[in-house]
Amino acid sequence: MVRKLNHNDNSNSFAVSQVMDKKKISKLKIIHIAAEAAPFSTVGGMSSVITYLSRTLAKDGHDVSIFMPKFGFIDEKTYPLELVYKGLKVPTGHTKDPNFPSHLICNVKRYVAEDGVSFYFLENMEYYEKRSNVYNYSDDYLRWALLAYGSLQYISNHMEKEPDIIHVHDWHTALVPNIVFKEYKPKGKFENTSCVLTIHNISFQGQSIDPASELNFDDGKSRIPAFYNDRFKKLNFLKRGIIYSDIVNTVSEGYARQILTQAYGCGLEILLMELRSKLFGIINGIDYVKFDPQNDPFLEANFSINTVERRLINKKKLQKEFNLEQDDGVPIFAFVGRLDHQKGVDLMIEVVEKFLKDFNAQFVLIGSGDMELEKGAKRLAEKFPKKVGVHTYANFTLPKLVFGGADMLLMPSRFEPCGIVQMETMRYGAIPIVRATGGLDDTVEDFNPSDLTGNGFKFKDFDGWSLYGQMVRAQETYRNKTVWKQIQLNAMSTDFSWDNIADKYIALYNKAIHFKKEGYFNKNLE
Repeated sequence: MVRKLNHNDNSNSFAVSQVMDKKKISKLKIIHIAAEAAPFSTVGGMSSVITYLSRTLAKDGHDVSIFMPKFGFIDEKTYPLELVYKGLKVPTGHTKDPNFPSHLICNVKRYVAEDGVSFYFLENMEYYEKRSNVYNYSDDYLRWALLAYGSLQYISNHMEKEPDIIHVHDWHTALVPNIVFKEYKPKGKFENTSCVLTIHNISFQGQSIDPASELNFDDGKSRIPAFYNDRFKKLNFLKRGIIYSDIVNTVSEGYARQILTQAYGCGLEILLMELRSKLFGIINGIDYVKFDPQNDPFLEANFSINTVERRLINKKKLQKEFNLEQDDGVPIFAFVGRLDHQKGVDLMIEVVEKFLKDFNAQFVLIGSGDMELEKGAKRLAEKFPKKVGVHTYANFTLPKLVFGGADMLLMPSRFEPCGIVQMETMRYGAIPIVRATGGLDDTVEDFNPSDLTGNGFKFKDFDGWSLYGQMVRAQETYRNKTVWKQIQLNAMSTDFSWDNIADKYIALYNKAIHFKKEGYFNKNLE
């Protein structure tokens, strides 16, 4: 189903009602707890989503904080942090075993951004300060459990007012709702606090071992073991978050539907189907200040929806950058993102090679990741030196030039919870060609030649002929400059700003408060 461009589509049970009158909305105290948040740690898109959402909510008058680890790579000269609590004792659950510490000692630091968002950092030498990376350690389950327990202890005992909403993100902090319900509720704490869990990617659930064995099965409701108990690493953090949160949401309505199926649910589809009444979907947004073709310093020529013809200057710069043939009439297809099988990069490279044999077109790829996919992209460039440009190293400037100069962007993902690149590229007038899955299906409206509506091209099945067909369709449509300009105007006028999306989150938070008050989902959890 095509989503309306103003994001007010409430045609299915996963949509969230739009809040219309901000003046009548009671101001909420909201705390996000997450493994990463921009600009302090930015491994994935989740970090930007949390910060942009928080910034927009704060602008609307809500009290918003973000709780995250104090990693050693965070530069305290660039971001002066205030020590707000020293020697926070976080219980490990080992009260009688002398072989393990009964507490882990942490500090809490704070940074207040200019936009009013407060960042709280849980500081611990062993689990955060000494680690050079955010993820992928054998004791990750302990690192995120420490964040869950430590943040809740500080919020409960050392903040003036308990929050209305605790919003947790992905498996890393999904244990929070479980702890709130089982350990704080009996003590009369967080009685008026609702927990919201956002699933950014359901394939990561927190188990560090193979969950197929019944010996490793976590029912999601048994007591959380002590930190160094061998059973701790067998917990499915995400499963527990789904069970104990007041509301679960994903980053698109399409993905909310898909994870109810065996193909996409990663073993949690039956649980989600049972609890689908508290499952919703809200797409992510993009920062309209950071992604603004009128003022972007990384473009050769700035432009707007009224001067879209200036994109040709960027196109020539892009062709020159990759030593491609300088020709305004040759369409440039592009890919920007992680080189990963989830993104369908293997399929894309295979199809692009066939396509370039038959059509006068060019292809530019910016991204890194899987080594074999990087090699495949480089082989493609060697085979078509005047048609293909490849850059497989980190770069913060080239993606913007691609957005502002390429004609089409390819996103043939196997699955895509939301996707950000298609929104960014539409903002710059490059037309997405996507597989109709998850957030790609929600944000891209297929071009209709009969009434010139739509902002991109979509295909349903994950196979080469489907992608090839839409590339041919786009190539032929591109030849009609009047029609192509209309598609560009459609794309650039699509609203993916955080203002609209933050309104939906406030509606979601109010639903969570209502669900908590009525006790819809916690009657069987006592």
